[in-house]
Amino acid sequence: MVSPVTVVKSEGPKLVPFFKATCIYFVLWLPTSNPSWFSALIKCLPVICLWLFLLAHGLGFLLTHLSAICIFVGLVFSTLGDAFLIWQDQGYFVHGLLMFAVTHMLYASAFGMRPLALRTGLVIAVLSGMFYAFLYPGLSGAFTYLVGIYVAIISFMGWRAIAGLRLVGAAWRWTELAAASGAILFIVSDMILAVNKFRFPVPYSKALIMSTYYAAQMLIALSAVESREPAEDYRLSKAN
Repeated sequence: MVSPVTVVKSEGPKLVPFFKATCIYFVLWLPTSNPSWFSALIKCLPVICLWLFLLAHGLGFLLTHLSAICIFVGLVFSTLGDAFLIWQDQGYFVHGLLMFAVTHMLYASAFGMRPLALRTGLVIAVLSGMFYAFLYPGLSGAFTYLVGIYVAIISFMGWRAIAGLRLVGAAWRWTELAAASGAILFIVSDMILAVNKFRFPVPYSKALIMSTYYAAQMLIALSAVESREPAEDYRLSKAN
């Protein structure tokens, strides 16, 4: 097991561009009422820096670790989702929703199906159903089922991240904590976004959504560093 101090020393410098890009986003704080390619770039730049963070570990690392590949491609789809949501008022919200749904499926694939943790899945399913019921009065048209599908997908991703979390014993790994924390923050970010869009205005919604979102993406990207299993081992485990 790699200690958190070692992680900070080895991975911290590679994350400096991400932190700088995030600071630029919050300092500029471009209005959403006037979407442009520049505002899209500023919003997407922190996640693009997370692409570079993973690439800094070498193409060989990515190509030999299936979970790292899934997270990298998920970050790419997240960037597309961020860009579409810049123009959400111009009719591109559904496009962004689709991109993030693909992202969550890729992240869930990275986290894997072992251990299964059915009790955890059941609790998350109940909570997700309650949240969808809360949103339902504000949904109409295609959003009635699209939001339901999205809630199911992101909840599945959260289940798979949390299921792998072990906090005690020799099997404890910081990457599992990063994955679970990132998944929870991603869910919180999307919950705030959904409530603000479909139910009622949330004070400081943009700051809350984006701060939890960027933190979530960083933690999920970090979870790929000590990747769960090489691609070859993955194929062998499937064969068995």
